[in-house]
Amino acid sequence: MSRRLAPAHVAVGSLCLGLAAANLGRERALSIVATLGLVAACALASPESRLVGIALLAVAVGWSWGSARLDTLDRSPLSSLVGRAGRTTIVVTSQPRAGRFDIRATGVLQRFESRSIHEPVQLELPLGRSPPQGAVLDALVVVKEPRGPSNGFDERTWLRRHGIHVVARVDSWRVIGRRGGLGGFADGLRRRFARAIAPGLAGERRAVLEGIVLGDDSALSDGVRRDFRVSGLYHILAVSGQNVVLVAAGVLVLAWLLGVSRVAGELGALTAIAGYVLAVGPQPSVIRAGVAGALASLAWLTGRLRDVWQALLLGAAVLLAWNPYVVFDAGFQLSFAAVVAIFTLAPRLSASLEYTPLPRQVRLVVAVTLACSFFTAPIVWLQFGYLPLLGVVANVLAEPAMPLLLGLAFSTAGLDIVSPSAAAALAGLNGWVASYITFCAHVVAALPLAQVSTARGLAGVLGALLAAAYAWRRWPTT
Repeated sequence: MSRRLAPAHVAVGSLCLGLAAANLGRERALSIVATLGLVAACALASPESRLVGIALLAVAVGWSWGSARLDTLDRSPLSSLVGRAGRTTIVVTSQPRAGRFDIRATGVLQRFESRSIHEPVQLELPLGRSPPQGAVLDALVVVKEPRGPSNGFDERTWLRRHGIHVVARVDSWRVIGRRGGLGGFADGLRRRFARAIAPGLAGERRAVLEGIVLGDDSALSDGVRRDFRVSGLYHILAVSGQNVVLVAAGVLVLAWLLGVSRVAGELGALTAIAGYVLAVGPQPSVIRAGVAGALASLAWLTGRLRDVWQALLLGAAVLLAWNPYVVFDAGFQLSFAAVVAIFTLAPRLSASLEYTPLPRQVRLVVAVTLACSFFTAPIVWLQFGYLPLLGVVANVLAEPAMPLLLGLAFSTAGLDIVSPSAAAALAGLNGWVASYITFCAHVVAALPLAQVSTARGLAGVLGALLAAAYAWRRWPTT
């Protein structure tokens, strides 16, 4: 890291620290006033002292902003209506997900009886038909509190960290319209994109494609979802930087084929990244990858070098500024831990595997998988209570097919505009790629010791790893 870029890293990193610190205690603008005096004093001192001043100011600004955002997220007019039933107007803001006993989705309750309210809610609908994302409903609901801690999961706390404080149990509903604005535009993009990536496909193949390309695993069966989780392949059902890179690269290649200038190509890539982020929704991995991709295009347009650490920090700052509670979110933790692992540990592991007989691409997959597993294992265990043990095997088998699947999916979406029949043929081919990835998940999940979910099993794994590390250090190098 160069000294020239250090102040930017310190400023954004300190801002992230301040935003996250708002969860420890709410601070107000007074802290900024006090810090400004300290910054002024530091500005008259050495460069190192000025850097400290920048860091303190960024922490104070982040803490103050984070406190204000948490106050907004914790505000709930609907909490006073718990236990009451009434007719409401609700906008469905997520894809409905069917469970064993009901259908769940998130929404925004705009009106309760004659009272105007704009507050996020968790929707519980009876099994059967479900409204599409973006639908505006006229619904008869009962307002109730979320469930408390049960079987290791605290629904009330989880929802509160997403700005949701009540559950609206829907007894009856009818669609009376669709939302407009940016949300309505994103809904339309998602619908068209979901149709375009898999025309003619249905069932498991389509569900896997939508999971990998859109990050939506709601159509997957419980068994398939379990096998992806046990095998260590569940991460591919979350949109990653690989998806965003392929979106941007596809636009740049198309611009090159059409003879369009590089500037126009980069502007097109920025537009495509923004559209893709809108279509798949505000997942932590999507925002992080979108910010990184946008910064890469902007870096080229402005002639400045790209800095991967600055892109990572800016992605974290955007997410924390919107919702400081996201620091507790498993998706946020896993996404950023995996990227840090790729930046730091993966290159060292790849170098250590250079003298093995493994092909270069296999060495890279093994190194990245091992690095990400090492960084994310504590998070997976603490958040979910299990640990996949054969993730390296599963990723070596499935990862080579991922660029092919994503490339075919994006090509199908583009081809569907000019030739739906050719797009359907391409989607059929991609369905076989999706089947192969699913087959890898099934096979690895069925192997003995694919995962551990008990403290005794975890202790055994840690003991084996320590023994292996000791043997590796003692192994003669000559």
